[in-house]
Amino acid sequence: MLLASLNPSAVAAGHDVGDAVRIDGATLSRSDLVGAATSVAERVAGAGRVAVLATPTATTVLAVTGCLIAGVPVVPVPADVGAAERRHILNDSGAVAWLGEVPAEPEGLPHVPVRLHARSWHRYAEPSPDATAMIIYTSGTTGPPKGVVISRRAIAADIDALATAWAWTPEDTLVHGLPLFHVHGLILGLLGSLRIGNRFVHTGKPSPAAYAAAGGSLYFGVPTVWSRVVSDLDAALALSSARLLVSGSAPLPVPVFDDLVRLTGHAPVERYGSTESLITLSTLVDGERRPGWVGLPLAGVQTRLADDDGAPVSHDGATIGRLEVRGPALFDGYVNRPDATAEVLDADGWYHTGDVAVIDGDGMHRIVGRESVDLIKSGGYRIGAGEIETVLLGHAGVDEAAVVGLPDADLGQRIVAFVVGSAAPKELIDHVAQQLSTHKRPREVRVVDALPRNAMGKVLKKELS
Repeated sequence: MLLASLNPSAVAAGHDVGDAVRIDGATLSRSDLVGAATSVAERVAGAGRVAVLATPTATTVLAVTGCLIAGVPVVPVPADVGAAERRHILNDSGAVAWLGEVPAEPEGLPHVPVRLHARSWHRYAEPSPDATAMIIYTSGTTGPPKGVVISRRAIAADIDALATAWAWTPEDTLVHGLPLFHVHGLILGLLGSLRIGNRFVHTGKPSPAAYAAAGGSLYFGVPTVWSRVVSDLDAALALSSARLLVSGSAPLPVPVFDDLVRLTGHAPVERYGSTESLITLSTLVDGERRPGWVGLPLAGVQTRLADDDGAPVSHDGATIGRLEVRGPALFDGYVNRPDATAEVLDADGWYHTGDVAVIDGDGMHRIVGRESVDLIKSGGYRIGAGEIETVLLGHAGVDEAAVVGLPDADLGQRIVAFVVGSAAPKELIDHVAQQLSTHKRPREVRVVDALPRNAMGKVLKKELS
């Protein structure tokens, strides 16, 4: 059963939890979840794909859960998405209705309300593991967002593998304040909790104070969240009682990693994945947690590195290659895009991630970044932007840094660093040249007020030029 903790028989047998989910001022017991979500299932059973405006509310929790009980695919729609992108998501996915909250412009779709206090105890047969659970749309950085088809089997396999890697159990209380329209917040945070049976707390905005007050044992955050936590001494000290801090969705700067160790006593777990693959790599609860490295393949996952010609790349911890992964949590394809699917998912089941990475002799992975923006080819060298960013962030006068390769008539690409902080550009260029090979130094440093980021805290490098 995908949502194993919501088995009606188990709840009826006395395995209820009075505060299974806390979100947006609402507290739902496990029996509340079963009864209210099953009521939702009765309202949508037999429907096609259903759109859910994925706000961090009890309504969203019950809408998603009800659809999964009924076997109806969910299309999570970001609450802050623009009208044109929302229209594309609805038209492309073939959503037949809004379930729960409705945006100001519903695009002509009918509305099915979620009634928080309604209850049903109807029993639904568990859908096939191969059935589509949800369609999550990518951020659309290379064109219109693509709908990623994710099966029930993939979600179950990924959560179970993470439970092993992180010793994640029903005794945990998982806390995060991340969006419920991405893998990190929705699948790992919410569905992970409903499968494993731990308490789930959504803090709303992921502020340091909210994290500190939640009293969790397991915390999820993006680097921006952890950066704010280590800047708030009281909040950081409060998290020392947690069991595990997990960082993902973007690289965690080494200085933030070090500050978390110093202030909370916890070396954070870092992991890597994507909408298409879910989570494939992670450091382990009982293994090495090395700053800047995202660990080992999860159970059932295989990885490989390839060069520009497709030949294998040495696992020497330094040579950069294109990362490809294969495993039980891969997506089933893009909606209406067989061409795009074929470009990234080959006949042997390998997903070409579009990321570049290095692997060392022990199998540890370090993600260099996206091949399109983080692999810089300058003067005949292949240079990873992340390595330079790490060095810049180690300078006391740098708060944030993003490195890109911009066109250059002589070098092919020149290394340009965009920095938030007080340090002088010449000082930073010299700093990198002292720490790394000379050819990796930025040719230019631009001091800016802020870096452009998306809702998950990822820097939008294509906006830097």
